[in-house]
Amino acid sequence: MRLIRRTAAAAVLAAGCLTAATACAPGTAAPAADKASDDRTGTLQVWLYNEAGNAAKEAVVTKAVDEFQASHQGVTVKVSYIDTDASARAAKMKGAFNDPNSAPDLVEFGNTDLPGYVAAGGLAEIGPDLEKWKDKGDLDPVIAQTTMVDGKTYGLPWWVAVRALYYRTDLFTAAGLNPPTSYDELVAATQKLHAANPDTFGIAVGGKYTFGALPFVWDAGGDIATKDGAKFKAAIDSPASQAGIKRYTDLFGPDGCPAQQCADLTGGKTVDLFAAGKSAMALLPNSSRSKVDAGAVKGKYGVVPLPGEKAGSIAPAFAGGNNLGVMKAAKHRTLAVEFAELLASPAYQEKMYDAMGNLPTLKSVSGQVAAKDAFLKPFTDTIAAGTKFVPLDQAWAQIDAQSVIPTMLQQVVTGKADVAKASADAAAQINSAFAAH
Repeated sequence: MRLIRRTAAAAVLAAGCLTAATACAPGTAAPAADKASDDRTGTLQVWLYNEAGNAAKEAVVTKAVDEFQASHQGVTVKVSYIDTDASARAAKMKGAFNDPNSAPDLVEFGNTDLPGYVAAGGLAEIGPDLEKWKDKGDLDPVIAQTTMVDGKTYGLPWWVAVRALYYRTDLFTAAGLNPPTSYDELVAATQKLHAANPDTFGIAVGGKYTFGALPFVWDAGGDIATKDGAKFKAAIDSPASQAGIKRYTDLFGPDGCPAQQCADLTGGKTVDLFAAGKSAMALLPNSSRSKVDAGAVKGKYGVVPLPGEKAGSIAPAFAGGNNLGVMKAAKHRTLAVEFAELLASPAYQEKMYDAMGNLPTLKSVSGQVAAKDAFLKPFTDTIAAGTKFVPLDQAWAQIDAQSVIPTMLQQVVTGKADVAKASADAAAQINSAFAAH
């Protein structure tokens, strides 16, 4: 996710389609309690993120606005682009949740923000509204889960981002190595490449890189937490999770990524290291391509899926990305759903990929963009192999803010605690966060 990151009274659903040119409401209406009103004319207020290279995004969205307005008589779509800075974004959203009159109808949000937004009562359940969306069956089912809390759907997945293994083709060729296809081959390549190039890390890994570490945990069969009845319970200290933590933290060391230099590395810093030619490998998202191409390794790298422990397997990646959600206070609920469906349609997902490099959430479009851009295949293969997500619970925001996972990793790589002790401490903090919500 590039971001590598709250109600209103009920009212009766407004009348049906206004004219033959105006689209009808999707199949089954959501419960009245989720509606402030449902005007079919007037101004549809939309908040989207203001991102790097936003002019290209705005050009695509403008086309969608023009198309939508042409098919919806009496409707104007007003799009505002909001700051993606975490604190500014949080303040903006909290204001909208607390003051329905200031809320938009449709909003873009990071998928890890979902549980907190739902708990705050800010988003409408739109699952019933999407029942007749013609592209619903094309959504990757695992990615679709990132819009759900307690079995209810609160958004449409707009784009997704996953990580794969970037590697230096020139260094691999010089060392007589092929890209690794298993964890053992990854370790062997790390050691051999660093020995041959002492000034270059064998692999860039970070003690503060949560989404770099989790694929190793998930591949070992572990997880951050698992559902225990209606509640989540920490699983980061399970034997499987501990095995995955050990595989990740074993990559820190004098023959890979020295702890004194790598314990404080974040995901962003690993991008910087690889782009600058300071590392032979790194686990990076598809969105890092432009930064890597702007660095010293342009034309000297390739990408493969991160291998799992079993030869030929792919380690599960975190399915980051952004969703489109309808505010519970929306005055134009049906229009908001319909505009979200247009933005998330095959045509506009492909346009957004061309403009921003966003990976589509629709399987058919994912295949199309991978066919025209070979760079994407490792990422689409990773998605096809199965992705994972953080606990869909509002406690995740607290767990993330308290740096529970990074602290655990740093305790291990700096030798302050072994895997068992560090993961037990992390589990206690995770359970405390769940208990508090």
